[in-house]
Amino acid sequence: MAKGKGKRKAAPGDVASNRYASHRYELLERLEAGVVLEGTEVKSLRTSGAQLKDGYAAIEHGELWLHSVHIPPYGPASRENHDPERARKLLVHRRELDRLAGRVAERGLTLVPTRIYFSGRNAKVEIALARGKDLYDKRQTIRERETKRDMERALREARR
Repeated sequence: MAKGKGKRKAAPGDVASNRYASHRYELLERLEAGVVLEGTEVKSLRTSGAQLKDGYAAIEHGELWLHSVHIPPYGPASRENHDPERARKLLVHRRELDRLAGRVAERGLTLVPTRIYFSGRNAKVEIALARGKDLYDKRQTIRERETKRDMERALREARR
C-alpha cells in the first residue's frame, strides 16, 4: 500500500502554491508583490493556507488587484471575519506596474499568482506574467516530461 504524502508544496515556507499554473500557462517572468490583508486573513493564512487555482491579477484604475483567491475564514473570529473571495490590493513599485501594464496590453498575456508566502512578517504573492498554452503545447510539455522520466529511469537501471 502506498503512503499518503498529503499536499505537496513548491518550496519550503510557502503558504499556498499554484502548481496548475505552469500546466495552463507559459510563465514568462515572475514578480514579487506585497498584499494588503485584514487581520483575520493573516491569521487564516498562517493556519490553513489559501487556494490560488482560479486566481488572477488585474490592473484597475492604476492599481494592481488580486481576484478570485480564496482565503478561508478564520475560525475563532466568528463575527469579525473577512469575505473569503474579496479582491485584494497588491503593492508594487510604480515603474513595475507601468511595465506590467504595457506587457499585459500585448495580445494573450495575463497575470497569474503562482504562490503566497511570508517574508518575515509580511505576506507576499509571486505573480507571473503568463501566456495561455494551446492544447498542443500542453501535450508537448507532457511528452517532454515523460521522455525525461524514461531517460532517468533507463540511466538508473544501467547503473545497477
